[in-house]
Amino acid sequence: MNDYQAPADLLKGKVILITGAGDGIGAQAARTYAKHGATCILLGRTVSKLEAVYDDIVNAENVGSAGNAEPAPEPAIVPLDIKGATPSHYQQMTQTIIDQFGKLDGVLHNASVLGHLSSFKDIEQQEWLDVMQTNVNGTVFLTQALIPALEKADNASVIFTTSSVGRKGRAFWGTYAVSKFATEGVMQTLADEYQNKSLRFNCINPGGTRTNMRAQAFPAENPDTLKTPADIMPMYLYLMGNDSIDVNGQSLDCQPKR
Repeated sequence: MNDYQAPADLLKGKVILITGAGDGIGAQAARTYAKHGATCILLGRTVSKLEAVYDDIVNAENVGSAGNAEPAPEPAIVPLDIKGATPSHYQQMTQTIIDQFGKLDGVLHNASVLGHLSSFKDIEQQEWLDVMQTNVNGTVFLTQALIPALEKADNASVIFTTSSVGRKGRAFWGTYAVSKFATEGVMQTLADEYQNKSLRFNCINPGGTRTNMRAQAFPAENPDTLKTPADIMPMYLYLMGNDSIDVNGQSLDCQPKR
């Protein structure tokens, strides 16, 4: 799966929502999904970053299934800060998606915040609440709201972003680690509820990747030793396309040896 070779038209006709689409892995996933034919809905809190990804997509030429160059589908921009959004915001957005596109074929839950690395006893209450609001609560309420749109697709895929510290706790990573343990639990619960249905749920652990969050966590690390977001896209393509139609309830690693 990490060396998966996606067909050029893997996502043709699909509508995919990406959170945290303005930077890092989310931005690269949006560009990659669009390159393979998807209409991408770019959700993020910084309009200028979303507009830059939008421009990258509309100015790129994709290779169609017949080998000819064709423009990527025009993406949509949704400026929204998950930290401050409410279930009502998500429900209104879902209705707009249904009205405009008729369905939703996939969601990549990429948006997360790290918080500060500290001893558990020193975690500040507000930081705990802020991290949980973005990484857990917002993800849950957004997923709840989107399910009616996802159920309108023939086969839909929801990908959550996890971490190795969300499987085995690590000292000083308390807030972020607990949020990712919760993410794994949300995915597993949904996957079991929707088993043998047209909607599947999985997690991706990107591993150490050249992103701003990684630099925040490991400021002394040489970023040139890390894979780029583009390097890990095969797994993101595999789980979003129909080749993974029978994969449900799995937590997969982009870099299993790291």
